[in-house]
Amino acid sequence: MYEIIIHALEHTLEESLGLLPFLLITYIVMEYIEHKMSSHTNRMVGRSGKFGPLIGALAGVFPQCGFSAAAASLYAGRVITRGTLIAIFLSTSDEMLPIFISQKVSVNVILSILCMKVIIAIIAGFLLDFVIFVIRKEPAKEMDIHHLCEHDHCHCEKGIFKSAFVHTAQIFLFIFLISFALNVALHGDGEILLQNFILNHPLLASLFSGIVGLIPNCAASVVITQLYLDGAMSLGAMMSGLLVGAGVGLIVLFRTNDSLKDSLRLTGVLYVIGAAAGFLIDFAGITL
Repeated sequence: MYEIIIHALEHTLEESLGLLPFLLITYIVMEYIEHKMSSHTNRMVGRSGKFGPLIGALAGVFPQCGFSAAAASLYAGRVITRGTLIAIFLSTSDEMLPIFISQKVSVNVILSILCMKVIIAIIAGFLLDFVIFVIRKEPAKEMDIHHLCEHDHCHCEKGIFKSAFVHTAQIFLFIFLISFALNVALHGDGEILLQNFILNHPLLASLFSGIVGLIPNCAASVVITQLYLDGAMSLGAMMSGLLVGAGVGLIVLFRTNDSLKDSLRLTGVLYVIGAAAGFLIDFAGITL
């Protein structure tokens, strides 16, 4: 066991250290974009009206730290619809993009995955609003800005570079710990057994990945993305987790939304859509 741990530690260090410069550059660029675009994006989504799911899905795909949290606050203030909120949650990529970039995943693969997330988010968002406002004929609630509040999740006030360094260190630590655990667990026949289970049971894999995605922490998307890159998770299973994963958005939703029942219902809708979409992707045999 000692030899396995040492070997896994060496392998993990070798893999992880090479990611540092790519992660740092990625987060510096992301922080710059957020400082320049986040306020404008929030205002644009808030004014989108019936086109909210389209605008929300397109805006959510950019890895803006705290955007899902801002969306939850906007929904709590009834500035955006349920469909727009779900579209943003489904589209949000969290840590997937930086990890893909740092591990030099093909641009075509990255764009394909992002496009899939956006398309699913748009369809789901519009369908949800259609069911609520047209079929159920539920009246739109009046805007209540009283429930909107500021939430500090990115430490953006520290400046672009300091925030990027902090975020890089946090994600590097997550990647290192998760990679180390995976290397130990998948040593020998473990990797083959895990791959066979996930790849041969697409429905269970999508359900499991969706549950992991509900964890309101970037570690969830790190785990899911890493499993996919290691070949231990199918495209559909990964999509389930990444679609459900809304970062800190769910925490803010439960904190700011008056109705616990409504928050639970939205969480359930998010999970069902993500798990179902992932299963259908694997069932259709789609691979990248």
